[in-house]
Amino acid sequence: MVLVLSEEEVQPHVDLPELVDVVGDALDKQAAGEVERPDRPHFPVGRGLDGEEPTGTAIAMPAYIHGADQYATKLVGVHEGNPDRGLPTINAQIALTDARTGTPEAYMAGTTVTNARTGCIGGLAVRELAPETAALGVIGAGEQARWQARAVATVADLDDVRVYSPSDSRHACAEDLSEEGIPARAVESPRAAVTGADAVVTATTATAPVFPADALEPGALVVAVGAFTAEMRELPPELVEGAARVFADVPEEVAETGDFRGTALGVADLLPFGDLVGGRCDTPDSEAPVVVASVGSATLDAAAGAAVYRRAVEVGEGTEIPL
Repeated sequence: MVLVLSEEEVQPHVDLPELVDVVGDALDKQAAGEVERPDRPHFPVGRGLDGEEPTGTAIAMPAYIHGADQYATKLVGVHEGNPDRGLPTINAQIALTDARTGTPEAYMAGTTVTNARTGCIGGLAVRELAPETAALGVIGAGEQARWQARAVATVADLDDVRVYSPSDSRHACAEDLSEEGIPARAVESPRAAVTGADAVVTATTATAPVFPADALEPGALVVAVGAFTAEMRELPPELVEGAARVFADVPEEVAETGDFRGTALGVADLLPFGDLVGGRCDTPDSEAPVVVASVGSATLDAAAGAAVYRRAVEVGEGTEIPL
């Protein structure tokens, strides 16, 4: 029997304070070499449906954390035109398989899990590098912008969250966060979002820098989670090259994104974020900004998906079906 969990059944079992620790432990094990994480293929889809341009990007993400009861395979679709259709930009499904026998164990909606575990990158970065953060700048106003702010709010006492997006969606994002008790407000420019912020998160699909580097405060933390291809780019190159330290969830993949291609930094210059979380490297002591860049890792899906699955099983949530 396979347990099937819908998005509505997954959502109540996403506990952000717990997931911040779960994601941190997974990053620690990934950096220590205690996971199996094959290269993830991503490829354009939809050519020929509405013309010659692709309608989105498909990604397959398998992973196993040593000692875990299950391994995970996540299938993701990133479709930037979905907001106009009233749909999320990112849709995902996660399959959990018994690591001893290879039998299917669970199949769950993965969109909320993906959003939550990615949000935890911002939460972990603030916890490890800027725990006194009170002012947070958010560039982007989609679901991930909301999850970044939510996760940061679990580890820091925020008193001002400034949200910027070139569209009016910034107002809805700020209103949603405010209704959840997070002190958010929409601002009219990237500079207004960044100036005076202790930490800045970027969660966009941009192909050019989304804020001016000279607006950053000395020693500010910048968490970039949007760029995952060579064409995508959120960070000014002078920020990347002038940072006191750059951490990456997957250095080999982060180095190939648009934020780092063409800069003076290579893979050897990017420190595994899991080494910081695991205490194997020190926090920088510098007036220069610190950058944490993330492309996402199937390791985090395996850990977060298993955590949600365990919580659902405990309360008898979901539907069991033969497969």
